[in-house]
Amino acid sequence: MRRFSAINVTAVALGLAFLYLPIAIMVIYSFNASRLVTVWGGWSLQWYAALLHDEAIRDAAWASLRIGVMSATLATVLGTLAAVALVRMGRFRGRMLFSGMVYAPLVMPEVITGLALLLLFVALDLGRGVWTVTLAHTTLTMCFVTVVVQSRLVSFDRSLEEAAMDLGCPPWKTFLTVTLPLIAPAIAAGWMLAFSLSLDDLVIASFTTGPGATTLPIRIYSQVRLGVKPEINAICTILITVVALATIVTSLVAKRDAARRDRAALGAQL
Repeated sequence: MRRFSAINVTAVALGLAFLYLPIAIMVIYSFNASRLVTVWGGWSLQWYAALLHDEAIRDAAWASLRIGVMSATLATVLGTLAAVALVRMGRFRGRMLFSGMVYAPLVMPEVITGLALLLLFVALDLGRGVWTVTLAHTTLTMCFVTVVVQSRLVSFDRSLEEAAMDLGCPPWKTFLTVTLPLIAPAIAAGWMLAFSLSLDDLVIASFTTGPGATTLPIRIYSQVRLGVKPEINAICTILITVVALATIVTSLVAKRDAARRDRAALGAQL
């Protein structure tokens, strides 16, 4: 068994400190009783209570939740259909163009994506608001759902579908009753990933937002530019907690799905 040397341990510790120490400091200072964010005044929950009376923050949080749920749902539906098309339809005409368009947001800078969507909405004369941000986030997150669901479909045992169709089940019913339940963990993981990405997005939302559609990251950014208030630490801590929980749930669902596939493969071999 390979032991960790002092250099390796030091490098790992410095790397983790560089990544997570600022977040830990922000979380600790969200419980600071002092109004000065750099001066520790004892433990207190007053800034979390103050958030309940901040109407602007509440409206922004509600807008982010609505947009996150709607965009994640649309992205999950479209991403699942795109994954099915890429895995099951073979090498159809235009497949390379289709896959390139689906995966483009993965490698394209968010500034370019946001500007392109803004120009599209202006050309279509769409008033910017909740729906334009929802469509923009759907465009951003659909590719991530496609990747997650496609990886599950690639390793899917199609003999189960063939057995169902041999027993007289039509293709559409086979997909709904056999395929869909078996890939449901991957779809759920894709939804959680899309939701967390939508909840955390700032760049694309800033290009496509309008009156009444100020998301929580935009509100936080606009307030930070005028100076960091203790309430900002509190709302950022809540946002980090929600995103972390979504990430943990996604990871657990993916691991459970992988363990289920391994048990099924082992049972088939026996």
